[in-house]
Amino acid sequence: MSDVSTAFRFDPDLPGAESTTREIGHQSEVWAEVADLVTESSHRLDSFLRPLLGRPELRVILTGAGTSAFVGEIAAPAISTRIRRRVDALATTDLVSNPSDHFSEDVPTLLVSFARSGNSPESVAATRLASDLLSDVHHLVITCDTTGALAREHSDRPDSLVFLMPERANDRGFAMTSSFTSMLLSSLLIFGVGDTRVVEHLSAAASALFADRQGTLRELASAGFERVVYLGSGALTGLARESALKLLELTAGQVITYYDSALGFRHGPKAVVNPHTLVISYLSSDPYTRLYDLDIVAELRRTQPSGSVLAISSIPVPGGGDDSWELTGLEDLPDAFVAVVFVSVAQMLGLSFALQVGTTPDNPFPGGTVNRVVEGVRVHPFDGRRSADA
Repeated sequence: MSDVSTAFRFDPDLPGAESTTREIGHQSEVWAEVADLVTESSHRLDSFLRPLLGRPELRVILTGAGTSAFVGEIAAPAISTRIRRRVDALATTDLVSNPSDHFSEDVPTLLVSFARSGNSPESVAATRLASDLLSDVHHLVITCDTTGALAREHSDRPDSLVFLMPERANDRGFAMTSSFTSMLLSSLLIFGVGDTRVVEHLSAAASALFADRQGTLRELASAGFERVVYLGSGALTGLARESALKLLELTAGQVITYYDSALGFRHGPKAVVNPHTLVISYLSSDPYTRLYDLDIVAELRRTQPSGSVLAISSIPVPGGGDDSWELTGLEDLPDAFVAVVFVSVAQMLGLSFALQVGTTPDNPFPGGTVNRVVEGVRVHPFDGRRSADA
């Protein structure tokens, strides 16, 4: 297996970027650790999940805030297909502000909570609301911080299982990078979407991406683009959302970003595109969905300057060319697994843009206007009544 960290050529000692650079670069090593943890915990996971997944009426909710919520958006379709149960991706920020809307069905529920630290106020609040409003709920907590509030809340509860990520997945940088991919990978492996052998394919593809494309991504960051749009369909819409957030965070909002689905983009949001816009489209591996992805890429390339519409794919793109990147070895994997590697494009591009505009990626907001762990959220008591009944 290639050593991705040695192929990652950004200067590891760039002032203000040390943590972010290291955490992007060591992801493939952390993925191998994730696979080992899932294997080592297989009996514990099976004992907890098997009785729940055997219930046809079970509802699974994948939740988290910000990037952690996008883990659920990407993973939900693949997990639902695998376990043949209803799987909803709902952000903790929505569950906490509108609990009556989302917990109105009192059916057996498995709440899967993703969190880097687990210290965001909504993390614990969402699990408490679920326990208060649902008569039959279990909790699977996937987190990177053993000392976080969410892990401590659920560590000794009989209705809960806490699955900790490797220590190196607990990013020290502002933006979630290895924590994001580790939690996404673990969720897919835990629910049997694929087996741990898939990590070899992911690592090889990431190694090739780091080795071959870093220079091009730095050139794109210095090419004068003022806006960046990410597109993706199905599970890859969640990836597009995460990608847009990475660039927005790392540049402290100095580069405007947007995301959408391939079909949704035409319905108004396409107005964001101008001659100074870079569009990156993640192409689905599903042959039918992929047709729509290819359509929007072709349409944009007819009107946009050469080199400003980039297609990222796991299988060959008709016509190919320098603006179509194929990541080999992923062609037989669901889009949720492919996203684990695809997001490296956004992470490296975000880092490149941040260095170009002069922010410090490890802490893009030194004044504290935006924080690594959300501050200022007040969780209000909820009495269980709908607003119309209040």
